[in-house]
Amino acid sequence: MTVGNRELKKKILGLLEDEEFEKSLEKICLLPARKAVNPLFSFLYHKNELIRWRAVAAMGAVVSNLADQDIESARVVMRRLMWNLNDESGGIGWGSPEAMGEIMARNDRLADEYSYLLISYVNEGCNFIEHHILQRGVLWGLGRLAHSWPHLVKHASPFLLPFMRSEDAIHRGLASWIAGALNTALTSPLLQSLATDNSKIKLFIDLRFVEYTVGQLAKKALLKAASSQ
Repeated sequence: MTVGNRELKKKILGLLEDEEFEKSLEKICLLPARKAVNPLFSFLYHKNELIRWRAVAAMGAVVSNLADQDIESARVVMRRLMWNLNDESGGIGWGSPEAMGEIMARNDRLADEYSYLLISYVNEGCNFIEHHILQRGVLWGLGRLAHSWPHLVKHASPFLLPFMRSEDAIHRGLASWIAGALNTALTSPLLQSLATDNSKIKLFIDLRFVEYTVGQLAKKALLKAASSQ
């Protein structure tokens, strides 16, 4: 790694650590996108949880902007994230599904091209991700995508049902959050049963952590469904 790259990585880390991250994110987006991507990849594995999630947000913003200028370079980043989730990569792919979801939530063109792939990771008949903890990242990424472009995710409703029945509260909460964006009758019975679930989970939404109970997320989804009728 050259001195220039080390300095860039240090600069980006400082911006990710900044208390006023919203302003820092704007500064990250002013950096050369293709050069900023590599440091952001490394921060997806950072030991600090907040830095990891801010790196996800920054990756989304940077790659979305890159897609508007150079779509093929943005596709290269998406393929790299996909490779990280491939068994042949030799790794686990921490942060990759979240970054994919964040990028697509911000960029409709990439969402049109790659949404099917993120959905395939929760489809037991397709590229199902079996790693229990990594599934949380897939669900979060799918939730970000669903809340931006629900029409691209609507057909994935059946794949949410096993997660809504999961022993993992984070799975149940994230699946309920996604269901709220999709607003389909298929998930309503399980949302009703989860409405009294007091298990607490933490979501990274709008650049910050927010705590919900699973029941609160289920009720939000049911209220949205009721208001749309």
